[in-house]
Amino acid sequence: MALTERGAQIRIRFFGVLFILVFTAIAGRAVCLQVVKAPDLQERADQQRQQVIKLAPERGSIFDRNGDPLAVSLAAASLYADPAMIQDVSQVTNQLSPFLKLSKKELTQLLSEKKRFVWLQRKLDPEVAKQIRQQKIPGLHFVNERKRYYPQASIASHVLGFIGLDPNGLEGIELEYDHQLQGEPGRLVSLRDARGRGLASVDQLVQGGMPGRNLHLTLDRSLQYVAEKELARAVNESGAVGGTVVVLEPASGRVLALASQPDYNPNMAGSYEAGKRRNRAVCDMYEPGSTFKPFLLAAILEEGLVSTKRKIYCEEGRYSVGGKTIRDHKKFKLLTLEEMLKYSSNIGFAKLGKLLERERYYSYIRDFGFGEPTDLDLPGEVAGMLSTPSHWFEIDLAAISFGQGLSVTPMQMTVAMAAIANGGLLMEPYLVEKITDAEGVKVQKRLPQVRRRVVKEEVAQQVRNMMVSVTEEGGTGTRAALPGYRVAGKTGTAQKVDPVTGGYSPDKRISSFVGFVPAENPALVISVTVDEPQGKTYGGLVAAPVFARIAGQSLSHLNILPKGSVAALTKEHAAAEPLPDLAPLLPEVAKNDGLAMPNFYGKSYRQVLQMMEKKKLNFKLTGSGQVVEQSPAPGEVIRYGQPAWIRFGA
Repeated sequence: MALTERGAQIRIRFFGVLFILVFTAIAGRAVCLQVVKAPDLQERADQQRQQVIKLAPERGSIFDRNGDPLAVSLAAASLYADPAMIQDVSQVTNQLSPFLKLSKKELTQLLSEKKRFVWLQRKLDPEVAKQIRQQKIPGLHFVNERKRYYPQASIASHVLGFIGLDPNGLEGIELEYDHQLQGEPGRLVSLRDARGRGLASVDQLVQGGMPGRNLHLTLDRSLQYVAEKELARAVNESGAVGGTVVVLEPASGRVLALASQPDYNPNMAGSYEAGKRRNRAVCDMYEPGSTFKPFLLAAILEEGLVSTKRKIYCEEGRYSVGGKTIRDHKKFKLLTLEEMLKYSSNIGFAKLGKLLERERYYSYIRDFGFGEPTDLDLPGEVAGMLSTPSHWFEIDLAAISFGQGLSVTPMQMTVAMAAIANGGLLMEPYLVEKITDAEGVKVQKRLPQVRRRVVKEEVAQQVRNMMVSVTEEGGTGTRAALPGYRVAGKTGTAQKVDPVTGGYSPDKRISSFVGFVPAENPALVISVTVDEPQGKTYGGLVAAPVFARIAGQSLSHLNILPKGSVAALTKEHAAAEPLPDLAPLLPEVAKNDGLAMPNFYGKSYRQVLQMMEKKKLNFKLTGSGQVVEQSPAPGEVIRYGQPAWIRFGA
């Protein structure tokens, strides 16, 4: 009996312990599922009952320095289908095929998918989306995404670049600042039942999403338009294959305009071949030719090797160096440094290079920024080509002294020339002035940065004064002169290397002009290159007039008045003492009593620019949208000394 009772107690205790263990295990498992793994399980459950499609994020906008939009994101309808809801695939295919960029075969394949969601076409044109909506086809749905739009079309296209369907930046600022411009994508959520069938379309909703940051560039839209217009004119008139213009503010390094030909429309980037989308100003190299001479001149004066009054014998047009013969375009004898620059004597500068010697000359070339990228905030910039002095033979030193035997980019040349304009200080060039968030709050601001001092201020002043002589009577750049302004600059005409023979081409040249204005207090540095002009090829004939036209219109836009101009006098004097030599700058305004002011009210920015180009006018433009105010009033006479401006508003 006692044994039986004892066995029962053991069994009770055993089952009691077993119960406790099982209960503990169940409780532990419950805690694990309800607490520890709850977030993960909830996410998995959501995935099973929801279908989530990522939508294109809203990229930040890009503005010029006046706040005018260059790139914006607009709402665009994207079309998707639920194939399970489509009963007659053939009929729907016939209804949709006229509107979509898909063949009937591709469309039929998509509509026959064993899925509950397929994209048919994203970011439709508004008119196309409207026509498809009118069809009221069951199983088709729309969702709003963001589409990139460039309101200025081709203006600044090489700077802005473009984006893909992703949308990720593919070139230009869009690529360089992609991480800043990219917003957080929204999500299209569709509810499903236990068998994976889609529930009512009203349950489809868009969640989340955050717009990207906005970029404010240093570019001035009006100056960019002027640069592109005049460059395109020069390329077309000369039969050239391309060209570049860079407009820089020397005191700060801000890039005010950057143009490249041929150009393209980023709204239809895929329709253009890659060569037209290439930003030649930072990606293309060329031998600078005589535009390189001011830098050697600055080095010579900095080292004190030759006085400004000393004359150098230029060998009457022929000079033998390292078994090669260097020639000048005229038989020069004794020339001062200024005369050598004014008349562009290759022989004279070959002798200066020999005086400076290889190592010191190479050091100055590098100090001016050649042989390395300028670090402009654009992708794809190249460093140019500059061999080390240990590889220079005697003829190499001579050739580099007048700008051959090395390669530079238009941006490098402009930045280096800006150092001379800026009193010997080399500035860092930049394109993005500030970055703001979607609410307009400043996140980041770029300030001008001095990279280094290259030469003393007095040396830079001496070189500037000598460069003025280039645009004066007898110089090679007289066509760059502007009435009322002192213009400093240098012409260049360099042979191109023939890729087949490896030598210089007998007929292919780069014509260029680089200069700044006003010379006494430079506000703008402008470089112009024209690639393979036909007929006249000299920089003074091809590129210098482009400089003059761009500089004249740019200075007018910036309200930098010429000395002694009518605009600098009183209104009474302006009417009584017009300056006839200003007529080439504004050919239809300076004549007689002037032109009647057109009626710009209600017109868009592009319409105004087109009218200005047609009538050869140039006004100060501010704001964005449509014209809401103008001065003078429509029909009034435009006179010198009278403010002329147009304001845009919403």
